[in-house]
Amino acid sequence: MLLTGAQIIIKALIEQGVDVVFGYPGGYVINIYDELYQNSDKITHYTTCHEQGACHAADGYARVTGRPGVVIATSGPGATNLVTGIANAYLDSVPLVAITGNVPTHMLGRDSFQEVDISGVTMPITKHNYLVKDVSRLADTFREAFALARSGRPGPVLIDIPKDVQLGTAEYTPAAQQPAEKTECTPDTGVLEMAASLIAEAKRPYIYCGGGVVNANASRELLEFADRIDAPIGLSIMGLTAVPYSHPRFLGMVGMHGRYGATKALYECDLLIAVGVRFSDRATGNKAEFMKNRKVIQIDIDPAEINKNIGVNASIIGDIRHVLTALNKILTETAHPEWMDRILYMKEHPDNNLEMDPGRLTPQSVIEGACIKNCDNVVATDVGQHQMWTTQYYQFKKPRTFVTSGGLGAMGFGMGSAIGACIGNGFQRTLLFTSDGSFHMNMNELATAVSNKLPIVVIVLNNNALGMVRQWQTLFFEGRYSNTTPDRQTDYVRLAEAFGARGFRAKTNAEYQRCLTEAFECKCPALIECVIDSNERVLPMIPAGGSINDIILR
Repeated sequence: MLLTGAQIIIKALIEQGVDVVFGYPGGYVINIYDELYQNSDKITHYTTCHEQGACHAADGYARVTGRPGVVIATSGPGATNLVTGIANAYLDSVPLVAITGNVPTHMLGRDSFQEVDISGVTMPITKHNYLVKDVSRLADTFREAFALARSGRPGPVLIDIPKDVQLGTAEYTPAAQQPAEKTECTPDTGVLEMAASLIAEAKRPYIYCGGGVVNANASRELLEFADRIDAPIGLSIMGLTAVPYSHPRFLGMVGMHGRYGATKALYECDLLIAVGVRFSDRATGNKAEFMKNRKVIQIDIDPAEINKNIGVNASIIGDIRHVLTALNKILTETAHPEWMDRILYMKEHPDNNLEMDPGRLTPQSVIEGACIKNCDNVVATDVGQHQMWTTQYYQFKKPRTFVTSGGLGAMGFGMGSAIGACIGNGFQRTLLFTSDGSFHMNMNELATAVSNKLPIVVIVLNNNALGMVRQWQTLFFEGRYSNTTPDRQTDYVRLAEAFGARGFRAKTNAEYQRCLTEAFECKCPALIECVIDSNERVLPMIPAGGSINDIILR
């Protein structure tokens, strides 16, 4: 059938199983939006307040569903406003397809109105990108883009489409079959046996997992593996939710602000089994100390990650679930009672020496109080102290329920991602933990949540400071608080109400409990401002480049 480029785009999206897209209309995507209007029974479009919010929403949607998120923006500023969101998805291995319009092909390179070489701009932060100059290539380009976004190590792909390509016509032939699921690939027997040999020799094995486990839906296989080799499990920030908080082998997050027991045990192991994790500098600190007196097995779907940050003794490349399944078949069950007794002792060691006052509103009481109300549903965060407190105190039960900016650390990520996560999770109650610093960056997206009647509860931990940087200034810069106390006069309750949400304020634990109850009864978005002390700290803390010997507990 003969279709316009814009029609082919929508047909291609439907063909890929897309029924939700996020974006913001503009002149160079107006034809695409006209086709969206005519296909609104098949694809629901959510218009955000800003393209960055739309990209973060597509990201949040992808994380909770496991399907590629889709975002649309016009040329020039619309496209460049996606860049932070695309970079965030790239660093956190999130499947995303970004569609941008551009000026007509004959105007490319002439500094036309709203012209930006967005494919050039995003080349370092996408798995691949396309500038489609031939309308007859559109359908196949979309098929390739979606396959690439979700295959191997997931990530973002960008498709830039000039206006005349959207208007042009070409024959469209539907794909012969639906996108194929991942095919099982058995790892090489030799590398499996090498890993099994190292595991058999170990006296103190430790499993360190990342987002690759979540992406591969491999939690069941991971727990079977841990039981088989009798090892504890520590997680990176992206790996959180791969193991239930209550599981006896779960130690918590590893690294700069990880749980004491999780990090201490890692330093005492003689075999570190890294599963779908990239050894971020925030996790390793001093690499020489991190590697001392232990062997390493690394399992990852991306060959580029092997030996990139940490040298390994053995590596297995492949889909995490398939690799663990293959290992479980050949491993002999072992027991390490002395090691596990030692693990239990370290797990019970306090994470800090902070004093607890039952009446005072603290980060811990805020996070744990919300967890009691909402422990089964999705939690999103912005970036900063509140993010680390969430990783420490929230008791996640199942995979794909934690949405956060790990690799990029993008303040302003939270509100957009909470919107996408809420939609992707079937409009179930969604929590956003944020802070006064992060929330000010993209609080405009609260209007999007209200417009779409999304049951999102926003909890703002307000310490009237840029808390994480202020903490560093306290510890390492002799208290010189350069520009980290903005002294904003924002009235969050009235702000929320101005957007059409419900607003609450709490200064004590008793007030907070009342606010939580009312907020969770709301049919509309709600915001709770939690006023906390500006001197609250995220502890434990290992200074940048440090090791367990440098850990700060008070």
